Amino acid sequence: MPPSNLGISYEQSVLDRVFTLELARVAEAAAVASARWRGRGNEKAADQAAVDAMRRGLNALHIRGRVVIGEGERDEAPMLYIGEEVGRGDGPEVDIALDPLEGTTLCAKNMPNSLAVIAIAQRGMLLNAPDVYMQKIAVGPGYPKGILDLDVAPDEMVYRLADVKGVDPSEFTVCILDRERHQGIIEAVRSTGAAIQLLTDGDVAGVIATTDPSQTNVDLYIGTGGAPEGVLASAALRCTGGQMLGRLILDNVEKVERANRMGIEDPFKVFTHEEMAKGDVLFAAAGVTDGAMLSGVRFTKQFIQTETLVMRSSTGTVREIRARHQDFAKFS
Repeated sequence: MPPSNLGISYEQSVLDRVFTLELARVAEAAAVASARWRGRGNEKAADQAAVDAMRRGLNALHIRGRVVIGEGERDEAPMLYIGEEVGRGDGPEVDIALDPLEGTTLCAKNMPNSLAVIAIAQRGMLLNAPDVYMQKIAVGPGYPKGILDLDVAPDEMVYRLADVKGVDPSEFTVCILDRERHQGIIEAVRSTGAAIQLLTDGDVAGVIATTDPSQTNVDLYIGTGGAPEGVLASAALRCTGGQMLGRLILDNVEKVERANRMGIEDPFKVFTHEEMAKGDVLFAAAGVTDGAMLSGVRFTKQFIQTETLVMRSSTGTVREIRARHQDFAKFS
């Protein structure tokens, strides 16, 4: 019997290996459902289709699942809401973080990097974060542990990371959400000579891009985005050996109280990716529109093609699944 240093039994490990493929199927179903709305300008219809498909997929699994990171509270989108129970109720207890359609605007406009994203961990292992903003910084594998610091100036961080990588800052690329609030960060990064890849939406995709710079040409992600998306992205980094820091922006009493109700006592705490997603974590992302890491859904008369990344933290395995589905009925 193989040893386990994760506090889970061998039998549970084997069961989770089965969940790896099941999680891919859940992400695929949400991606296909939302892809039917690509370029049609209807964000809520695309989001609703993804939510409905993901809920059906989760409810078919032999789990006792609880959604701890849901979607849509801030923009009143259709939700798989926080606290919702999913699954058949006859398997292991798990916590679920999800965004059935990450980048709703990207999907509605048929722009790159829209994804269906989901992560599963043992009960109590995912940070239950309120739907507020979070300061984030993330890099992929290959850097010394603890190299990131949210309180270091962005230009200094670029110099530090480029030095460790052994390149000039001009060969370094930083991914940043294109928002007015990030103007200072953008100017500081450009002062180093580093390149910037601006995202219109979808900061989960931005963080994930750091996990494979050879393919995406993204070395560092920095900026402020949604806290739930931060937890999802941290799950991916747990599986790939990257690093991430996040600090909630709790800038009024109501937000502090919401965080307290969710078990977060220190409003200034800096969370590592290992604190946001603990234990054995499974992560899946399926492309809705074409992006740097994943192709979007393809519809033909003979089949539907999907492309999905599936990762597992306990093994560090990253699977790239390109599937052709001839059974159209399973996506109806």
